[in-house]
Amino acid sequence: MATMTLRGIDERIAAALKEKARKEGTSVNALMLRVLKESLGIEKKKRSVVYDDLDQLAGTWSKKDAAEFEQATAVFEKVDEEMWK
Repeated sequence: MATMTLRGIDERIAAALKEKARKEGTSVNALMLRVLKESLGIEKKKRSVVYDDLDQLAGTWSKKDAAEFEQATAVFEKVDEEMWK
């Protein structure tokens, strides 16, 4: 395995790399290896979809899943009359 040195990294690039590595919870070295592999076509870029709603779940439950959920949450439908007096 080769070791290489990259010269000419300005402060802006260095700061951006460090911040991206921090956000991804990885080292700058691991980040750079991944970025190089992806840009050279050695490794496919991993796509992650960020959802801000539950649309991706719509229609994914089977009838059995829905019945199990309803059975498990039925207790939340009961009102304790004594507590509300």
